[in-house]
Amino acid sequence: MSRIRRLAVISALAVTAVILSACTSSAPGPAETSNGEPDPDATLTVGLVLEPTNLDIRRTSGAALEQILVDNIYEGLVSRAQDNTIEPRLASEFEMSDDGLTYTFALNEGVTFHDGTEMTSADVVASYEAVRTDEALQGHASFAGVESITAPDASSVVITLTEPDQNFLFALTGPAGLVFQSEDDTDLQTAENGTGPFVLQNWSKGSTITFDRYDEYWGDPAGVAEVVFEYIPDFTAGVNAALDGSLDVLTAVDPNLAPQLEESGDFVLTEGRTTDKATLAFNNAKAPLDDPRVREALRLGIDHEGLIEAVGAGEPLYGPIPELDPGYEDLSDVAPYDPERAKELLAEAGEENLELTLTIPAFYGTTVPQVLVSDFSKIGVTLSVDAVEFPTWLEDAYTNKDYELSYVLHVEPRDFGNFADPDYYFGYDNPDVQRLYSEALTEIDPDASAELLAEAARIVSEDHAADWLYTGQTITAVRPIVSGFPQDSINSRIDLAGVTVAAD
Repeated sequence: MSRIRRLAVISALAVTAVILSACTSSAPGPAETSNGEPDPDATLTVGLVLEPTNLDIRRTSGAALEQILVDNIYEGLVSRAQDNTIEPRLASEFEMSDDGLTYTFALNEGVTFHDGTEMTSADVVASYEAVRTDEALQGHASFAGVESITAPDASSVVITLTEPDQNFLFALTGPAGLVFQSEDDTDLQTAENGTGPFVLQNWSKGSTITFDRYDEYWGDPAGVAEVVFEYIPDFTAGVNAALDGSLDVLTAVDPNLAPQLEESGDFVLTEGRTTDKATLAFNNAKAPLDDPRVREALRLGIDHEGLIEAVGAGEPLYGPIPELDPGYEDLSDVAPYDPERAKELLAEAGEENLELTLTIPAFYGTTVPQVLVSDFSKIGVTLSVDAVEFPTWLEDAYTNKDYELSYVLHVEPRDFGNFADPDYYFGYDNPDVQRLYSEALTEIDPDASAELLAEAARIVSEDHAADWLYTGQTITAVRPIVSGFPQDSINSRIDLAGVTVAAD
């Protein structure tokens, strides 16, 4: 299963070979909330919702792992900025050949693993060969087009592909691209041996994970001496912990509870962009959803602005590609709110008294289903809601495609390929979309690739293959003494190296 609980184009690369040796991102910097003098011995306490089940990011998927481990404990040759543009990391620079088949990486000097061992190109080759050959490792599928991985010397790595892949470099910013020590026997489920600016100090399961600054880090030292992640799955309890002074930062603030934090005067609230696509899935292969008039009617019958107001946060999204991904285009002209036209389409389709069932994982709550029930009733559609446990949803809706409508938050970046896969649970099969997506992947020029994706995305939206209720936003509460805490995309990773806490 493509990770529904959590990958944007190589915007710095050109058709000809390009060398990147500095930050190429145009991303907005982290929110500056403090003007105080940073305390290098400070502890930063961060409230999070989802705790990992183990720490083995090589073999375990999930946002909870990537969120805290990528860039903090483990690093790859490249990483991504908050706006999902690609930046060098362990590589000081990299070059893509004119034909898009060969990537050459020059490694930074002085990089050591946390056990003190020097990192060399042999570690990179071993790490990536393992991903390429072991189906059990995260990101294995993204290495399917890798022909060879070699190390011409101790400070450079060359990766050759069988055909150009616009997604490959981006894949290296995820778990597939992390570098591990060759032949290391560390138990990665409970310990670590990365190259990042922090080391694992302690994990008190069910409560906290603590990092310490790695004093021998090859780059700029972390701005705080210690980071404590407090895991608080209950949103109200998280707000209470922030208000009683236990937290410096609270992530994933419930929009309905945010005023309590803002009115306290103890926190600054930031709103961050994400690639979270609140997707109302239509079973395109099952009547009556196999009729595009019915799908269009349902989309026209949804008051997206009203739904976002009910949810409390989010931005309208009328197509399958969010703003932070390549190929984004404002497609609001495709399905504006028009309940009268919706009723006309249902009448044309002979479905004036339509009854449908919405299958939804129970943990998503009742707000979105209630809005949909109300909106659909205004166009003559009776919507029943079947809230099920997530394993049941995976079996029935995702695997067996036994559903009519479903609602899931698809958070993974660059997942447009789901609409180019007729076997995906959407049941959407359009050869033109599949062709355009394939051409976009093998197109070397990132701008041309994005244009192909945009063309394909408009077709998907005009086919009404699904409805995109909104793009999610993250609300983060930050104490004024904290500076540099990331704002965008923090549901997928939180790079804490540049965060500081001012002395009281």
